[in-house]
Amino acid sequence: MSELAKRAIAGMIMIVIALGAAVIGGNPFAILVAAAGGMMYYEWSRVVRGWGLHWMVAGFFYALLPSLALLWIRERGPHKLEMLVWVFIITWSTDIGAYFAGRAIGGPKLAPTVSPNKTWAGLIGGMSAATLLGGAWVLLFDLDRLLLLLAPVFALGAQVGDLFESGLKRRAGVKDSGTWLPGHGGALDRLDGLVVVAVLTACYELAILQ
Repeated sequence: MSELAKRAIAGMIMIVIALGAAVIGGNPFAILVAAAGGMMYYEWSRVVRGWGLHWMVAGFFYALLPSLALLWIRERGPHKLEMLVWVFIITWSTDIGAYFAGRAIGGPKLAPTVSPNKTWAGLIGGMSAATLLGGAWVLLFDLDRLLLLLAPVFALGAQVGDLFESGLKRRAGVKDSGTWLPGHGGALDRLDGLVVVAVLTACYELAILQ
């Protein structure tokens, strides 16, 4: 089986699990978020081992803040499930759009010293995909139109999160944060963009409630 096929199958399974837990909400979703956050911190602690206590503390908050953000969006936010799915759409479409645009178009590297495979075409492709699909979701469920403008901004944030995690791995001299997700690496590899989008979305919702 090709690497792309493994990546696609694993990705679809993760999407189904995430959406299923999101729809159910309550304890099932909380358990999934807690498990993901715990796995992120475990992988972070392995990557930064020997870097000092401040890196371990930073990792704790790196895993905690998006976990709390996701739970708040689903259970306490003004639009609950609709906004949580929007978070997923922005994150997933950014990742998928960047992957295929980067492979199809190639071109100048985005940050060759941090992540040699990422290109400017991938950045634009990811932002475009998030803007189109995230915008369609906003219009379909009549969400705040400001989200049409925030979609590309949050997509950019997702890719910054990806680059940050790539920088950590490069400093540690490892290719992936883990090996348990075929074609995807570990939890940090898969959730680095979600970390940023979840926190930014929770901040946006808290702001509009003021």
